[in-house]
Amino acid sequence: MPRFAANLTLLFAEFPELDRYDAAAEAGFEAVEVLFPYDTPGPETQRALLRNGLSLELINCPPPNYTGGDRGFAAVPGLSERFQRDFRRTLRYAQMLRARLVHIMAGAASGADARQTFVENLKWACDFAPQQQLTIEPINDVDMPGYFLNDFDLAAEILDEVNAPNLALQFDTYHAFRIHGDVIACWEKHKSRVRHVQIGGLPDRHEPIASKHLDYPAFFKMLDESGYSGVVSAEYTPKKRTEQGLGWLK
Repeated sequence: MPRFAANLTLLFAEFPELDRYDAAAEAGFEAVEVLFPYDTPGPETQRALLRNGLSLELINCPPPNYTGGDRGFAAVPGLSERFQRDFRRTLRYAQMLRARLVHIMAGAASGADARQTFVENLKWACDFAPQQQLTIEPINDVDMPGYFLNDFDLAAEILDEVNAPNLALQFDTYHAFRIHGDVIACWEKHKSRVRHVQIGGLPDRHEPIASKHLDYPAFFKMLDESGYSGVVSAEYTPKKRTEQGLGWLK
């Protein structure tokens, strides 16, 4: 079975932020991801990770919590200076917390100018931080209307154009289902580009249990057989308290 991580932005939300690391470790997770860790002083997060023996798999760029605000700037024409400033701040956090991956959010944009802006900003980020592993993630346009990177085929084209060894695909089963319908077919087409996997129940993004849309135990077995070596992060909204819905993990 893959190694699983807990997304602490969504899981264990019944606890204060720093207590979520303890709860995740107690539940058996060895790794976590935090979408926006920037409101908590880095040394406090660092201590929470260390005391629980947890690795930090992923954080998002840009730094500000986007609730009610912008969802990235990397593809937004005219905001490259802001993107570069935000990326530098993200990189400081990533280095302090030893985050394995930084997910670069494209933001709301469309058209040829947005595509070119995204490619140029990604090339800049890959060159600026060659030792930091980066990802891009297709996000469905129901959850994020107007989001530029809303298709896995588009993501593949952009990855080919940027052609950087430290940039790869972030594969979220929920978004793959919402965008393309067939998660398995999407995985088979794009698996060679994937460096990080996220999971959530289908169709409502609750606990990742087997359904008519996706047999999760079979999916986990397929990941192993395909040679995927990254973690699988649980990124979903629990129906009740988080620990009550962790039967899938066992």
